[in-house]
Amino acid sequence: MNNAMKRLFLYLAACAALPGALPAQEGKIDARLFEAVSPGERASCLVVMTEQADLSAAAAIADPVERRRFVFEILTEVARRTQAPLVEKLRAGGVLARSHYLGNFLEIRADRSVAAELAARPDVLRIAPNRPWRLERIPEREPSGFLGAEPSGASSPAAPGPNLERIGATALWARGIRGQGIVVGDADTGFAWEHPALKPRYRGFDGATASHAYNWHDAVHDAGAGNSCVSDSPAPCDDSGHGTSTSGLAVGDDGAGNAIGVAPGARLIGCRNMDRGVGTPARYTECFEFLLAPTDASGDNPRPDLGADVINNSWGCPASEGCTDPQILRSVVESVKAAGVAVVVSAGNGGAACGTISDAPAIYEASFSIGATTNTDVIASFSSRGPVTVDGSNRLKPDVVAPGFNVRTSSLPDGYTPFFTGTSASAPHVAGAVALLWSGVASLRGDVARTEEILRGSAVPLTSGETCGPFPGNAVPNAVFGFGRIDLLAALDLAEPPAPRIVRPLPERHPPARPLDPRRP
Repeated sequence: MNNAMKRLFLYLAACAALPGALPAQEGKIDARLFEAVSPGERASCLVVMTEQADLSAAAAIADPVERRRFVFEILTEVARRTQAPLVEKLRAGGVLARSHYLGNFLEIRADRSVAAELAARPDVLRIAPNRPWRLERIPEREPSGFLGAEPSGASSPAAPGPNLERIGATALWARGIRGQGIVVGDADTGFAWEHPALKPRYRGFDGATASHAYNWHDAVHDAGAGNSCVSDSPAPCDDSGHGTSTSGLAVGDDGAGNAIGVAPGARLIGCRNMDRGVGTPARYTECFEFLLAPTDASGDNPRPDLGADVINNSWGCPASEGCTDPQILRSVVESVKAAGVAVVVSAGNGGAACGTISDAPAIYEASFSIGATTNTDVIASFSSRGPVTVDGSNRLKPDVVAPGFNVRTSSLPDGYTPFFTGTSASAPHVAGAVALLWSGVASLRGDVARTEEILRGSAVPLTSGETCGPFPGNAVPNAVFGFGRIDLLAALDLAEPPAPRIVRPLPERHPPARPLDPRRP
């Protein structure tokens, strides 16, 4: 891969002062970019290029690996070609930059004058903030309100939880479908790869030795002081425990009775996109890039053939805390989906009011957004409701729901918690569900649109008394449950083509009639 396309680290001097802001270019610069930034100081921003890749031809490629490779090559070619002149100018001016091919943008630090000069260029579409934001989490609590978790270390094996029974995961296991051959990527706070429920599932461990190249990436290059994982961790690490829990719900199984994941036969790879729960649009994008086309330990030699089939995203990025331009991540998610990779996203924990699904990436049509229920199909009080109104679309969300209240999963350092709660818990149920379906029906792998259609069409219909926008609560779909709670056994039946019907000729009960003799009267 050309060096210009590698993530660029131009650790050079600060940019010299340039002419002041040009009023004609202010429309390209997000007005919030320099909020809370003193004059002369630089802000982290994303310089989005005008030309974006056309990926429409990818839909005609049946082979999922070839489709992923095609999309990767188109994206990197467009980014390399269009970013090169700007990269050269930035290098000459002493500006720090990092290249991103998903969304085709450069991550830089610039002051007002630099932003104005860049905005004057016709090859620059817009300049957006790259603010950090903090992950919204629901505390893990027992019904009584007390924090609780099982002790660390070896714990007594537990039968599959009611959450796994409820969605039909165990029914597919009984048929021998456990996610074999499918790779699940978790973009989160990282994960503890040596946790007994994750180590057998982590693709970087072959049963004897570990190799993290192509299986793990850390997009946190500037971790705050005191972060236990520091920056650029060469091995999987979790600085908060969130990613260890989401990974466990997707694939976790210690092989000794603790089957906590929906797809315990799938392999796990991952990327840390948050610094103790704090992420940025650039970090999220970098993890999507790695999970689409993993790289070696140096961040080089990408291999789209080793990418994830489905990516779990138990996070959200609100405009007020980072994603002031939601179109950037929208382009990223759409490109990943065009590559045949399923993008599963938590709907958010905004509560019971209508229209609380308001954060990227849950708001996007290309995201498969998941609300949370209890293990008895009651909507969780914290689960965000649709429709999506922030972009004026009035789009139906969530797509479906899954258990997300007091579910059992892995916790730091090597134990289990029975109280993991939030749409962060419901999303990995669906990421695991995709892995099971693609493992059981090989022809479905990479067909994201058809898979989503099956999960919606086979869901258990659930209604409520809450009408939001044009979606009556007593109808299906609605803005509380979407199309309903996922049902994997029904989904498998819908996905599997019916057995061909064998048509045999009926036995002749009577001798055939003799033809009429025209000579007879």
